Amino acid sequence: MAELGRFAPTPSGRMHLGNVFSALIAWLSVKSLGGEMLLRIEDLDTLRCSRENAEILKDDLRWLGLFWDREQPDQSTRSAYYEQILDTLRQRGEVFPCWCTRGDLKNAPNAPHASDGHPIYPGTCRTLTEEERRERFALRPPLWRLAVPARRVEFVDGHYGPYAEDLAADCGDFILRRADGVFSYQLAVTADDIDAGVTQVVRGRDLLSSTPRQLYLYQLLRAPVPRFYHVPLLTAPDGRRLSKRDRDLDMGLLRERCTPEELLGALAFAAGLLDRRESVSAPELIGLFSWEKLPLADIPIEL
Repeated sequence: MAELGRFAPTPSGRMHLGNVFSALIAWLSVKSLGGEMLLRIEDLDTLRCSRENAEILKDDLRWLGLFWDREQPDQSTRSAYYEQILDTLRQRGEVFPCWCTRGDLKNAPNAPHASDGHPIYPGTCRTLTEEERRERFALRPPLWRLAVPARRVEFVDGHYGPYAEDLAADCGDFILRRADGVFSYQLAVTADDIDAGVTQVVRGRDLLSSTPRQLYLYQLLRAPVPRFYHVPLLTAPDGRRLSKRDRDLDMGLLRERCTPEELLGALAFAAGLLDRRESVSAPELIGLFSWEKLPLADIPIEL
């Protein structure tokens, strides 16, 4: 089967250098295997995302020479598809309605917390009786959570190696659809990758901990699992993570300061694909790409 990779940006603002780095590595990874690249716009949060930003994002990718072979419909248009998958899980008894708010979780006594400090859902609504659920349904719509088992999910990341989490202890029952009807990243991204037939997922290291949850969804949906590769993050010279909110080296500024070849050369040098900074096009980097060359540590960068 032909390799299919994907780049799935969120149009909540202009891409910054870290986004471009992930896009470049994803593109090179699949192209080095003779595969194709899929573009998907992840605009679930319609309040933060816009069509204008999506078109700017596409223009920036074209400017860089990171052309895609296929385009998947935007996530904001696929609610019916996600609802169908949620219904399948609902019929199997894999999900349950929940009326807990963030405040409830934050203030819950002795609530466990994940390594990132966020509270782990304590299962408050998981064991409600049918009568208790009817009473709550009459008051307001619920969100929907996936009931996870006390199970260790393990996989081997293509770059970082073995990784594992205990679903119950490390993340808890997680949200698939919010009370306002917006579907979660975990459900949408898994459903879209299954639907498109994606064979490799390349994304930033900050999403590594999402993978066990998605692998469990793959298992429940009885779908082939892609290979996962996570890349180091780019940071400012002071070690601070790049952010759209801070406008750190966003594409608007970068296009004023660099040619596409200069920018790609700087990123390829940071990735260990070149032994010095020099101008280079995206196709010229395909033959130089290797996961073994990429560092594991996050990469400070300054242009």
